[in-house]
Amino acid sequence: MVDAERRPGEPGPAGDAAAGPDLVVEDYVWVLDPSEPMLGPVAPGSTVRFRTPPGCWGSMLTPDHASGHEVTRPLRIEGASPGDAVVLRIESIRVLSAATVSGTHAIDPAHHAGDPGVAAKCPGCGLVNPNTALTGDDPPSVVCRRCGSPVRPYRFAQGYTMAFDDARRVGVTVHGDGVARIRRDAEARLALPAGSRQYAVTRFAMDSPWCVSAPVEPMIGNVGTLPPMSVPSSRNAGDLAWRLAELSGPHAMDPSCFEQLTDGHMDINEVREGSVLVAPVRVEGAGVYVGDVHAMQGDGELADHTTDVAAEVTLRIDLIEDVGLPGPIVLARPEDLPRVLRPLTDHERSASESLARSMGVRIERGRHPLEMVGTGRDVNRATDNAIERLAALTGWDVDEVRNRATITGGVRIGRLPGVVAVGVLLPTELARSLGLLEVLQGHYGG
Repeated sequence: MVDAERRPGEPGPAGDAAAGPDLVVEDYVWVLDPSEPMLGPVAPGSTVRFRTPPGCWGSMLTPDHASGHEVTRPLRIEGASPGDAVVLRIESIRVLSAATVSGTHAIDPAHHAGDPGVAAKCPGCGLVNPNTALTGDDPPSVVCRRCGSPVRPYRFAQGYTMAFDDARRVGVTVHGDGVARIRRDAEARLALPAGSRQYAVTRFAMDSPWCVSAPVEPMIGNVGTLPPMSVPSSRNAGDLAWRLAELSGPHAMDPSCFEQLTDGHMDINEVREGSVLVAPVRVEGAGVYVGDVHAMQGDGELADHTTDVAAEVTLRIDLIEDVGLPGPIVLARPEDLPRVLRPLTDHERSASESLARSMGVRIERGRHPLEMVGTGRDVNRATDNAIERLAALTGWDVDEVRNRATITGGVRIGRLPGVVAVGVLLPTELARSLGLLEVLQGHYGG
């Protein structure tokens, strides 16, 4: 339940989302590896608080680790087996950072060996994922400990610095003295967790080229379950994993494995406080992890990156047995749904039933919204992927999915180039047969 007295993003008192969590997670990994130890276990029905480090830019400027994202160590859920699904109810997101730095990126091919986020390379001695040190407050000051050469597979094409108010209600891009103050107190303003191993991106604060304000509407960019094979956490998505097919070495991946990814790195801005994510279980224990919280993000994440912050995320975790989800499902907050995907009003329901009787037909019972995540090299292939997943889940053929989604659903872009959520309405009997009725009714009523 969302606390009506606190806007999403506000720091608030510790434990304000529940009487108290069953577990607090403050341990981090860069690579999702089902052979590595998980935390826990916790029983279904548990409430867990995850303290998350920032996502993209700090990790991207820390070339030591093969990922580009730092996320919480996966958590074992008692009784979860492949074919099940975990229900992740997002009870609260507390933004901890007082400032962050972000922007568009450029890639230097001399500083990576096929994937700048996974295989950063020292251009001096050739080491991949070299051990580095920070010698100053600019990205070129990240240097290889072996030879002293700067290592920067990514650089800012256009960067900006954003500060947040004490209540975490708004952010403002800053320059001049504001940037200097943020640099002087970089780690504290970013609020990096004690166990985080990334460089604080606020060390690299720069003048913003424009000054704008934006409301804080935090969402989770990377959340879900372990895939059945080792994968860098930022590449657990079908539109980013293709880079792994071009690698050699420990993180290379054959494209035939992409369908086994759990698409946790979805960057769908509906995945926020008050929403529900239903994620497929691919390994024993599920391995629930969280990371990459954004202070705000518009549809599509057009700059490739947004305002990454440290945060506390509180989830209530439940289990649905033997549902066989082909991909993650988002149950957005009712007010975030497109108009055609919302339940009918009493007046609309009455008018529909009257019209149906006059036409000699019977309307399907129940309107239960869900959005299926799809991923691919581009938006069209991601949409096809979501449609095919919906067809596999519902038993409808692809044309029926397309028609239903056109008049009572739609497609929304999470991240360019290729993460989408395709919405449809499930009739009550179908939702019941799939084992999803209880979670759908619990979230939307009806």
